[in-house]
Amino acid sequence: MPEPKIPWPHAPTHQLAVGGTFFVTGATYQKLHHFPGANRLRVLQRGLLTVAEKFGWQLEAWAVFSNHYHFIAHSPADADDATSLRAMLGMLHVKTAGWVNKLDAAPGRQVWFNFWETRLVNQASYLARLNYVHQNAVKHGLVPAANLYPWCSAAWFERTASPAMVKSIYRFKTDKLTLGDEFEVDAAWQV
Repeated sequence: MPEPKIPWPHAPTHQLAVGGTFFVTGATYQKLHHFPGANRLRVLQRGLLTVAEKFGWQLEAWAVFSNHYHFIAHSPADADDATSLRAMLGMLHVKTAGWVNKLDAAPGRQVWFNFWETRLVNQASYLARLNYVHQNAVKHGLVPAANLYPWCSAAWFERTASPAMVKSIYRFKTDKLTLGDEFEVDAAWQV
């Protein structure tokens, strides 16, 4: 009997055969800071929001940084699976890499490394990750309050959700979550 194939740890197995709600992290190659500064972060955020809409993914929370991003989104309601995530992020990565490489006069440079997703099936896990994504800029020491970071959904969430919902989500503990978020963010890019 052949031994089971062990997935290569640098190329995560994407489990997209079933639709649902997903926590997604994307990272730049070698965690390099290809998106420093307001203009690049604005373009990356706009790119994420645009491709999510184009592919029918409903974003619940997002945060973009100079070398990574996180988001929580629901797969398209009219699809039986979540396989469009790969194409959606492929488009985001190709377009933003081309744009930033043109700015830096670095044609063909690898900008993006990969993405990791987790399908959220537990309500408490989902709510804790919502809080985590909203608070990620605070975790990285970029701002003292999440709603001050312009390239995440925290301010939007606080404006559109009820005060009770905001308070409830922000109470969820995130310290026990293991999400592989060991990204160094340059303090020079603080808001």
